[in-house]
Amino acid sequence: MANKKILPGLTTRTPGKWKNKVREIDELGLKEIALFPTSLNAEERRELYDLLEKTGLKKIPHVHLRDDMKLEELDYLTNKYGTEVFNVHSENDFYKSTRDYKNYFEKIYVENTVSNTPTENDLKRYAGLCFDLSHWQALVLSEGENGSENIKLKKFGQEHKIGCNHIAAVKPEKIHYYDKSSKQDFYSYDSHDLADLSELDYVKKYKDYLADIISIELENPLKRQLEVKKYLEKILDLS
Repeated sequence: MANKKILPGLTTRTPGKWKNKVREIDELGLKEIALFPTSLNAEERRELYDLLEKTGLKKIPHVHLRDDMKLEELDYLTNKYGTEVFNVHSENDFYKSTRDYKNYFEKIYVENTVSNTPTENDLKRYAGLCFDLSHWQALVLSEGENGSENIKLKKFGQEHKIGCNHIAAVKPEKIHYYDKSSKQDFYSYDSHDLADLSELDYVKKYKDYLADIISIELENPLKRQLEVKKYLEKILDLS
């Protein structure tokens, strides 16, 4: 477990607040982060990249791809920040990727969501799995340990490479949120907003499904995410 790395994540779901996280990079002396530009269009991503270049950031080992990201962006992130792994959503997901990233397939891992388990076709196309542990736990809380999708995820985890993880909060009860892009209401246990560190305790049951690169996917400030990182390292015996 000693080689596993937990990264604070620069997420972009809350409009405008991602710029606060960019400022935190130098304030906290961070040299590497995970990047989640999934709520930014092409113009906004260009602004993000320009701002990141003005910081002391050295590495972005993991990037969550957005469905409109061009191959040139993957080249840029790899050459500038040494990105090792990317992740996409399943072919059945609303946010599925339709881009031809064939030059990067060996670095791309497919993510599970609460409503979409990776398909066999996904796993033939990409390098393996990006296990989002909060989505997985939310699925189990909704459908039970014996649910067919939980059983399928366990099977996939035993048969395919796990290239990266996402970790977010899991609440004791379902919460409501509205997705502006799909214009749908959702109710789920998982959340990108952490209130208490105990909302991470579920991760202990997934120790066998941890990748070497583990990315925190929370809207909380990076300073709070460093507390999350320390807590996760403790409960997972990684410190």
